[in-house]
Order: sequence, then structure tokens, then C-alpha cells
Amino acid sequence: MTKQDLAETIAKKLELSKAKAEEFINMMIDEITMGLRKGDEIVLAGLGKFLVVKKKERQARNPKTGEMVTVPAKKAPKFRPGKQLKDAVK
Repeated sequence: MTKQDLAETIAKKLELSKAKAEEFINMMIDEITMGLRKGDEIVLAGLGKFLVVKKKERQARNPKTGEMVTVPAKKAPKFRPGKQLKDAVK
């Protein structure tokens, strides 16, 4: 399912225009992104939790040359599905 498919489904269920449904989805994505950028955890009951994890600096091997390189520390977004979502997918 793509964002357009989701917008179409939401538009039909809520009797909105597809443009309004897409606008809603985009606003939701923007708010989740801004929250993660600030370091917040976003918990959506029934769906799961979005959070930011810190990855440590590490050594890795360049597969092309075999040379050891340092991969710098970074922050990465992570999603942990909730129990209700896990059960629905089983």
C-alpha cells in the first residue's frame, strides 16, 4: 500500500476529498518527524512507538577494498510495533 492508496482509503471512509486525506497524512508524518528531531518518543496506541536510537561509532570493512573504516556515531529513527499490531499480523 502506498501513501496514495492510504489517502484514497481514508478519503472514502471519512467522506473527504483525496487531497484533504493526503494533507492529513503529510501533516501526521511531519509531526512525527518533528517530534523525533526533538528527541521525543511518539506512541500511537494500537500501532506502536517511534523513537530515536543512538548508534555508537564502530569499525567496519569496506566490502569493495577490504579496508577497515570508521563509521561515525549517529542517531537513527526506529519503530517498535505494539502488541495489538503484532497480534493483528499473526
